[in-house]
Parts: sequence; structure tokens; C-alpha cells
Amino acid sequence: MERRDIIHLDMDAFYAAVEVLDNPELQGQPVIVGGRGARGVVSASSYEARRFGVHSAQPSVTARRLCPDGIFLPVRMERYAEISSSVFAIFRRYTPLVEPLSIDEAFLDVTRCRRLFGEPPEIARKIRQVVREELGLTVSAGVAPSKLVAKIASDLNKPDGLTVVEHGQVEAFLNPLPIERLWGVGEVTQQALALLGVTTIGHLAALPLDLLETKFGHRSAEHLFHMSRGEDDRAVEVVREAKSIGHETTFEQDLLARAAIRPRLLSLSHDVAGRLRRKAAAGRTVTLKVKYADFVLITRSATLAEPTNDQLEIFREVTALLEKTEVGRRPVRLLGISLSQLVFKDEPGQLSLFPAGDKTRRRDRLNTAVDEISNRFGAKSIRPAGELEE
Repeated sequence: MERRDIIHLDMDAFYAAVEVLDNPELQGQPVIVGGRGARGVVSASSYEARRFGVHSAQPSVTARRLCPDGIFLPVRMERYAEISSSVFAIFRRYTPLVEPLSIDEAFLDVTRCRRLFGEPPEIARKIRQVVREELGLTVSAGVAPSKLVAKIASDLNKPDGLTVVEHGQVEAFLNPLPIERLWGVGEVTQQALALLGVTTIGHLAALPLDLLETKFGHRSAEHLFHMSRGEDDRAVEVVREAKSIGHETTFEQDLLARAAIRPRLLSLSHDVAGRLRRKAAAGRTVTLKVKYADFVLITRSATLAEPTNDQLEIFREVTALLEKTEVGRRPVRLLGISLSQLVFKDEPGQLSLFPAGDKTRRRDRLNTAVDEISNRFGAKSIRPAGELEE
């Protein structure tokens, strides 16, 4: 296996940290970002809130019970994306080999960066310092010979931590750690391993492969066997853009009447179209996502002849897709819209992405005006009139 030097960088409590950055009066307070209604979910929480047991993906009602003095704030995804772009721009100053895992974390391959920036731990220190000085945020880093070990390492000394695992020290680093530190080892697997006397990664590494195959089957056994030894030959994969762009919303109360569904779809179409245009992108496949009140989730998709980032065209397609669902007969808990098969205006061959007919030119001018108003006065400053139908 080729020797690699990988850095995993993970922004500390990113959404909450951005809120504190924009409002310094929140410094030191238990900040909780996410839905505040009965069905809201925590998206992120500051470390002050985490001390009360608040964590991401937790129902907001639970978070409020655990932390009654918590400061609950709505998700501002556009602002987080803006800061994320600046963060990743800093990452790319040090290597072009950056693999985003999400809006706030990434793998960097710095194997061939020594002559420019020094040893991998020094590169990690420089990146953390620049992020702090230029953006006022902290990022934790793990430096290791593989992606698996680098990700585990970055999580050990949060917030604002740096953990280095040298070549040849991987097993010594992993062996004492609890088994749940490994990717994909959930509660069920932990319980099964506990029956074998396995509570640490070192315990797992000591088990022969054939015993694991008897317990978990060949594929899962091989996965556990190699992970416990820190064996991970995956390369850092540079990802240019997301494979899809979309938005979804969970309702405070289930919706049944189609008259109540239509304004929500129009609003979602508006938001998704705006996101596409900000990325100079358009998509060919429109997907409608519906979660019913009983949590059954379905999707319906349609592929267009030409890519689009126009809200009315998106709305027209999802309205047609609605006919292929049970909306109107079953209560709806969540709606979502996304576009995939993305193309970008700066790609070769995509300069004629949008047709130039009179109607299209008028629509483009309208969309440009909408985007300018949104950029200047905020995303909520201009909305489709159809949202008022209900």
C-alpha cells in the first residue's frame, strides 16, 4: 500500500460557532441551532449546550428539556455555506487534494506537500492557525497514514485539537480506544462483539478472521478485521460539486389538503432554484420527496429534456409528480425537492446551457432580479406570491 499522509479537518460545532461569530454576545452561551417547533430537530449545538446532553439529530423538545436556558436559533444554511466556502478555500491553499465529507469537514492528502509547507503535522497547525486568524473559527485536526485513522484522531481532542498518529504507531494508537470509535460499529454490532469479550479496538484486532466470519459473515468480518488494524487504502477523492442540490421541510402539523401542499411546493421550488443559480448550476432530474405521517418515505422523479434552474419549471414538474403520490389522501409530514444530473455554466460545452428564446430571456431577467434582491436584503426579502394561497 502506498504511503500516504492524510489530514482530517473538522470544524468545531460549526453552525453554532458561526452564530457566535455573527453575534459575539452569544459567546459562552448554550447555543442550539435547529427547528424550534414540536417536530424540530437539533442541527448543531455549542459545547456549552453539549454539557447538558444536547447533541445533533436530537428532537428539539428533548434538547429544551435538557437545557431549558438554551438559546435556540434557526438554521441559516446560506450563511454556513458562505463561511464553508472560505474554509475550503483555505484548505486548498495547501493541497489540491481535498475531499469534502460535509459542509464542515474534509480529508486532505498532503503526501507531496512537504517541500512547500513542511511535515504533515506542521501543515495541520498552519491550516488551523489561518482558519482562526482569518475567520475567527476553530478546527480540529487528525494527522495519520490513512483516512480511517485521521478521522478517528481528529475527534479525540475536540474542540480546537490536533492529534498526530505517526507511521508505525497506528496499532498502538487504536488498540486502547473503545470499539465504538470505529466507523459503522453501531449499537447492535457493539452488543454482538461484547458477547465475544470485545470492548476495545485492540480486542477486535486480536480476533482471527474466521471467527469474525462465523459471527458476522464474510463481508462484514473483513471490514471489521481491516478497520481494527487501521488498514485503509482509500485515496482522497476530489469532489468538485454536490451530486444534487435540494431542500426539504418538516411541518409542525401534518398536511392533508392539497391546497395546503401547493404553496409549500412553490416555496421549496423557489429555494432550490436560488441555490442552483448561486452555484451557476442547473439540473435535469427533478425529484419530489414525500414523507407521510406514518413515516413512510417515497420519492418520484422526472428527467427533463434540458437542465433547468427556474423555479416555475421546477414547480411545474413537482406538481405533476404529486399526481403519482397519495398526497391528498394521506397526511404529509415532510416535503422535499432536489435536482440531480447537474451541469455547470463553467464546464466545457455548457455555454449554451439556457435557451435564448424571448420567454426564456424574460425569465432569466426576472430570476436575476430576484437573486440580486435576495443577495442584498436576505433570502426572505422576496418570496413567490403563491405562498400566500393558503
